[in-house]
Amino acid sequence: MTKTIFREYDIRGIFEKELNEQSVKLIGYFLGKKIKALGGVVSIGYDARTHSPILRDYLASGLNFSGCTVLDMGMVATPVNYFSNYINPVNIEEAVVASVMITGSHNPSEYNGFKMTLDQAPFFGDDIYALGDEIIENSTLEIPDNIERIEIDTKHQYIDYMVENFSHLKGMKTKMVIDGGNGVVDTVISSIFDKLQFDYEGLYLEPDGTFPNHHPDPSVEKNLVDVKEALSNGKDIAFAYDGDADRIAVLTHKHNIKGDQMALLYAIKMENPTVIGEVKCSQVMYDELERRGATAIMYKTGHSNLKVKMKETNADLACEVSGHIFFKHRYYGYDDAIYATLRMLELIHDGINLDDEIDALPQVFSTEEIKVETTEAEKFLLIDKVKELLENPPADFPKIVNIIDVDGVRINFEKGWGLVRASNTTPVLVTRFESVDEALVLRYEKEVNLLIELAQKSF
Repeated sequence: MTKTIFREYDIRGIFEKELNEQSVKLIGYFLGKKIKALGGVVSIGYDARTHSPILRDYLASGLNFSGCTVLDMGMVATPVNYFSNYINPVNIEEAVVASVMITGSHNPSEYNGFKMTLDQAPFFGDDIYALGDEIIENSTLEIPDNIERIEIDTKHQYIDYMVENFSHLKGMKTKMVIDGGNGVVDTVISSIFDKLQFDYEGLYLEPDGTFPNHHPDPSVEKNLVDVKEALSNGKDIAFAYDGDADRIAVLTHKHNIKGDQMALLYAIKMENPTVIGEVKCSQVMYDELERRGATAIMYKTGHSNLKVKMKETNADLACEVSGHIFFKHRYYGYDDAIYATLRMLELIHDGINLDDEIDALPQVFSTEEIKVETTEAEKFLLIDKVKELLENPPADFPKIVNIIDVDGVRINFEKGWGLVRASNTTPVLVTRFESVDEALVLRYEKEVNLLIELAQKSF
């Protein structure tokens, strides 16, 4: 048992080494005690990894030992798992009060984990850390095998919901290609597309937890080579998904549309929306939203953080650059790449030219995420030291307009910004830089990296 599996947004570790029979049964039991206090009915689903059904059985044993009623969706996409919190399963009288998705998301195939929702809210942060402490204190507790569970068909309820809510798109002529990355998106997406009579080609739709064709992370350019080639062969638009289908990539012949740009597109059809972005989002997104009369809020990175902030502010939409898109407008407020696909197709159906909209935005130059390796013990201390150094920066440091410290340090300069934040899931600092001047991007990167080096030398 190791404390490192209990992370900010979820529980994640290597199968058998960290997520084994004893640890997962304990997770099920101590999480189940919290679920039992809410009513006790929990729905579980799992991704395509070969060990996910094994972890399902371990988890069910712990949940049953706590007195919960376990509902089993089988292999599903994470958004379908979230969906189960908002509907009544057809053969269950009691309300679902929690869900657990067994998934390693886009991590390598030896990893797996648990994304948890209690009372329609993410279970994360201090709650996860406290759960970890409780489990470690009781690590020798023996829990018997009990895989009793009730099978539910959430997938078809989800499919029917999407087909009904997007029936106006039926038969649209847009030619599309979708890349499933051998994740679980095609537990539902082909059925939805077929019922809506879409013209599409599918790549790597067969769920396969060994991910034989490419790594299931569409935020990495090398994983998009095949779908780009298919797009160039007579298609109009392409979509790619991560391993558990809560993140999306949208590609046209001109653009790989990032999450913050997607938010601007989606907001076109919303009246004065409130939109939340993470600290890594382009300033263009915030400025353009405000120019259009929307309310733009900058907040912490992380799907759990954004869901909580959405509920607090009653926001219509939230986004992460990596392709997590959250709709409360006409939906339930969680990240769903399948729903995001249909909303993007709806824009095209309504006459929105995606390329024209992106081309009309102010031009900026930005880096991808740049990671600086450190340690779990030092990463947050480094952020504190960087903040301290920024109080009296070197004489030749670019002029600082202001600093936003909602999540790490976002330094606003006269013609751009730089970000340094500690990853909540890995022992790295994440940096990103943007400017209206390409040369200034490189300068911001150089000067901020020198500041990080000074901070590192202080330890």
